[in-house]
Amino acid sequence: MSTAATSTDDTAGEPFLIGEGMTGGYGGADILNDCTISARDGEISVIVGPNGAGKSTAMKAVFGMLNLRKGSVRLGGEDITQLKPQERVAKGMAFVPQTSNVFTSMSVEENLEMGAFLRRDDIRPTIEQVYELFPILKDKRRQPAGELSGGQRQQVAVGRALMTEPRLLMLDEPTAGVSPIVMDELFDRIIEVARTGISILMVEQNARQALAIAHRGYVLVQGANAFTGTGRELLENDDVRRSFLGG
Repeated sequence: MSTAATSTDDTAGEPFLIGEGMTGGYGGADILNDCTISARDGEISVIVGPNGAGKSTAMKAVFGMLNLRKGSVRLGGEDITQLKPQERVAKGMAFVPQTSNVFTSMSVEENLEMGAFLRRDDIRPTIEQVYELFPILKDKRRQPAGELSGGQRQQVAVGRALMTEPRLLMLDEPTAGVSPIVMDELFDRIIEVARTGISILMVEQNARQALAIAHRGYVLVQGANAFTGTGRELLENDDVRRSFLGG
């Protein structure tokens, strides 16, 4: 599988996305506790940690699906903390949830067309770009998405998100339930997306493999940053390896 490029210097300007000091949850209980995550243009940021650590909650907070009690979210230098999710999509964010992320009764191509609901221009070139990235989808473009394998459905979900022409693509456990071979293929496609200049923020249960392609990694424990560094730094950190990567 491909590996990520070397890390960038975090002092070189503000990242395209930064969720800073995020504290909040559902109801009265805080799940996130002063959590900070970021993603730079054309780079992959990965959030890992044990079950219940607040990984997906952090992603939802960035996308506006969770009200923050403290902290802020900035995109391209603009404070978007108060914006609704659909308003964030218009600002260049795209979110692929872990489950229920395709319209199963619609064809592959209809799913892609649904992803372009905000656009008023010609979407055909973008569909062709998605097909170049995921050739199997072109072969199955007339087939209902519900008939596809798990890995192929994930490709549809990512492709549909790319139809909005986002600057930030957020993926919640994109390799959940797929085989190791399919996982490697998906990660390779994610690397290709990042190389086009799109920022990637990803929550992933396959921590070791995800950190191997990450420019930046965040290990969350109980909704707080336990470890932060480049993917390579976290893979080489003895405490991280022992506690979260199986030694």
